[in-house]
Amino acid sequence: MKKIEAIIKPFKLDEVKEALHEIGVSGITVTEAKGFGRQKGHTELYRGAEYVVDFLPKVKLEVVVADSLAERTVEAIAAAAQTGRIGDGKIFVSAIESALRIRTGERDDDAI
Repeated sequence: MKKIEAIIKPFKLDEVKEALHEIGVSGITVTEAKGFGRQKGHTELYRGAEYVVDFLPKVKLEVVVADSLAERTVEAIAAAAQTGRIGDGKIFVSAIESALRIRTGERDDDAI
């Protein structure tokens, strides 16, 4: 099993969710996040005062899939989240040793 974490722009969430649904990924966890990379934030003017917005709004998606579905999942997220502009985000893939569905006691692939 693989855990895929993606940091994307918030307005791309619906497109990514739809792309995941189309390839058969049923469960995702979404967290609102703030951060920056090369984008480094920007300055804004508010009531005549200039201030720096260091952390930009992002959305973090987490999904655990079978190994056989991992590459298709990464490709679907990347295609749906891409705008071609700086700050599109990142995707991280890591191995999951075990999973357990609390309600039924199912383990590993059956639990996801």
